[in-house]
Amino acid sequence: MRDVLNDLLAWWRSGETVGMGTVVGTWRSAPRQPGAAMLVGPDESAVGSVSGGCVESAVYALAQEVINDGHPVLQRYGVSDNDAFAVGLTCGGILDVFVEKVSQQTFPELADIAADIAAGRPVAVATVVEHPDPPRLGMRMIIRPAEDSPITGSLGSARADAAVADDVRGLLATGKTELLTYGPEGQRRGEGMRVFAASYAPRPRMLVFGAIDFAAAVARLGSFLGYRVTVCDARPVFATRTRFPDADEVIVDWPHRYLASEVEAGRIDGRTVICVLTHDPKFDVPVLEIALRLREVGYIGAMGSRKTHEERLQRLRDAGLSEAEIGSLSSPIGLDLGARTPEETAVSIAAEIIGQRWGGHGGRLADLSGRIHHSALR
Repeated sequence: MRDVLNDLLAWWRSGETVGMGTVVGTWRSAPRQPGAAMLVGPDESAVGSVSGGCVESAVYALAQEVINDGHPVLQRYGVSDNDAFAVGLTCGGILDVFVEKVSQQTFPELADIAADIAAGRPVAVATVVEHPDPPRLGMRMIIRPAEDSPITGSLGSARADAAVADDVRGLLATGKTELLTYGPEGQRRGEGMRVFAASYAPRPRMLVFGAIDFAAAVARLGSFLGYRVTVCDARPVFATRTRFPDADEVIVDWPHRYLASEVEAGRIDGRTVICVLTHDPKFDVPVLEIALRLREVGYIGAMGSRKTHEERLQRLRDAGLSEAEIGSLSSPIGLDLGARTPEETAVSIAAEIIGQRWGGHGGRLADLSGRIHHSALR
C-alpha cells in the first residue's frame, strides 16, 4: 500500500470509494513482492501495479466488481497459456491478490496510518484475507510496536486478536511483511484463517562515511533505492548540504564517534547499510571496529585498493577483531562491473547490497539457470 498511499489517501479524504488489490502471497518467479498494490479510482483510473502488467486487467475488472458489491475477494493468479494471457503470469509464478473496497466507512483508520508512515513511526495493518466465515473477510487490526499501545479494530475474536497482535509485533520489529496462517479463531496450529500482516517500518538507513565524490553518487543511488541516507565526515569543508543534496542528513563528526552514538541510541538495525568510503586508516579503521562488532546490520563495505584492503585487514586484526567479525566486511566494496566513474562505482556498490540482501551472486542471468527472483536473507 505504501507505493500508492498518496493517491489512496487523496481519494479517501475526498469521500470517494476506491478498489484496492494487494499482493498478499507469492510463489516462484512472481514479479512483485507482498504489499505491492493497485488502485482503481472513482474516475476509473488505475494506479500502481500488482504484477508488472501480466494480470492488471483482471485485477482491474475484479476491483470494479468489489466496489459494486462490497465483498472482498482473495484471487490466485498462476501460470498462463496463450489463450488466457490476460489472467495469467507468463513468468511462471503464482501470486495471491486480495481485492477490497476502501472508503472512510470501510477503512476509517487510514489517515492515522498515513500519519504514522509519514512521521517514521512503525505501524502494521493485519487483514483477514481468508476465513471460512465470509463476513470476517477484510476485518483488520492496526498494531503498533509497544505492547501497551492500543490496538484498533478486531479480527472477530479475542483469541485471534491476541495471537495475531503478538506475531505481528514480532514482524514489525524487523520491518517484515508476511502472510500468516491460523485456525479460524486464531489457533496457532490450525488452518482456515489467513491474515496478511503489512509492516510499515521507517525507511532502512544507509550510513555513508567519507564526504568524497563517490559518496555523493552512493547517496543519490541509496536514496533512489529507498534508504534514509546519512553522510558523515569529520571535515566540515567537505561535509556540506551543497555537496550532498540527495542525502537526508549530512553530519560533521568523526565517523566512529557518530556510529557509536547511533548504536547507543538504538538506531542501527538489521536493515542498516554501512558504506565506508574514506580509505584513510585514521577514519575507516575506528568506525569499522564498531561496525564489524555489531550483531545486527545489513551490510558493511569499505572502499580501497587491494593494498589498502590488506593493510586495513591487518589493522583490524591488531585491534582485536576476530576472523569471523572481519569476514562480514565487503572489501574492496562493490561488485566487479569494471566501474570507473563515481556513478558506475555507486551502481556496483548498490548491486552488491541488493545481492547480499536477496541472496543473488552478481552473475549474468543469461549464464545462469533456475529462479530469477530470490527470497530475502534478512
